[in-house]
Amino acid sequence: MVDRKQQVLEAAERSFRIFGYKATTMEKVAKDANVGKGTIYTFFADKEELFHAIMEQFVLEMKKAADNAIDHDRPFFENLHRVLLAMLEFRQSHELTIQLHYEVKVLGTPMAMEALDRVEKAICSYAARQLEAALEKGQIRPCDPAAAAFVLLKLYVTIVFDWEQKNGKRLTADQIWDLIQLFVIDGLAADGAKR
Repeated sequence: MVDRKQQVLEAAERSFRIFGYKATTMEKVAKDANVGKGTIYTFFADKEELFHAIMEQFVLEMKKAADNAIDHDRPFFENLHRVLLAMLEFRQSHELTIQLHYEVKVLGTPMAMEALDRVEKAICSYAARQLEAALEKGQIRPCDPAAAAFVLLKLYVTIVFDWEQKNGKRLTADQIWDLIQLFVIDGLAADGAKR
């Protein structure tokens, strides 16, 4: 039996990835999914709802990449570093977010901006949960986990992407780790906590 909803989701993801939010139409999705346009509306009220479903899948895939980056034999800060890098790499290398960044830059599409903001919030939320757990275990100093996660994300974005953009070369994972140790871990780690 054919799963029409899955066909629609796959076709929509391809269309948003290739054409962006603004240029994707329900007609294109229906044609690519090989269904009638009315079929799409049995599952999704409009293009916006369909796009939200695609972004929800994207966030779940990104969180799975973060979960896979965790090595329970490593110390907390190394895992946090691995998680943030995995999520940022996933975001940067995924064709959907590449297209959405382009659309924001060139067209200023509000839905593309909203989607990228949702991705950033998902990364912050994931990191905040990791920080909350570390706080409960006494691995970090008392802090607001949500605020600390936001600062960490912004620092990682600066170190990983802004540096490359301004200097034409990428820092290695070890160089990024050294900077994180210098600027974050030494200040955030609880006394006696291992790096």
